[in-house]
Amino acid sequence: MYRKKDRKLQKENVTVSLEELVPENHLLRIIDKAIDFNFIYDEVENLYSEKGRPSIDPVSLFKIVFIQYLFGIRSMRQTIKEIEVNVAYRWFIGYSLTEPVPHFSTFGKNYVRRFADTDIFERIFKKILEEAQKSGYVDASAIFIDSTHIKASANKHKSKKVTLTKPIKQYQTHGNQFLNMSFMRK
Repeated sequence: MYRKKDRKLQKENVTVSLEELVPENHLLRIIDKAIDFNFIYDEVENLYSEKGRPSIDPVSLFKIVFIQYLFGIRSMRQTIKEIEVNVAYRWFIGYSLTEPVPHFSTFGKNYVRRFADTDIFERIFKKILEEAQKSGYVDASAIFIDSTHIKASANKHKSKKVTLTKPIKQYQTHGNQFLNMSFMRK
């Protein structure tokens, strides 16, 4: 026997905080405990004017970009759409359930008007990595860079599959031998 779901509960008023809705083991909670983002205020202080209307909180602004890169969201427009519906994202950037999130163009305008021709992103990214390393979440003993060359397959009528075995050079020597991997090439 089936039971029909009562949809009236969707309109029910409930008193709950974002703090209660975000699980303790959520990645953003772990990051928030490990990294104190308040250093951003000191980094951007000279980029803001005392005049004019109040700006978006710079920590929230940089956390929005952090969410975009951390979760591999392709565009700022899509990032804002995700933040609008994701409770953990809202919690991380410090926005309530009812507070409107910034428009997707806000970051672009800030970048052009305020952050262009500065090294602010490098400084903030470096500090975040340092904090994550201090907390034990990043191991900087070895760094690997992927610079794989992929041949374009623009002509779909003129291709054949070939399996090649090529050695991959390691970026840091730890006594390991060369690795052989198979690549599919058109």
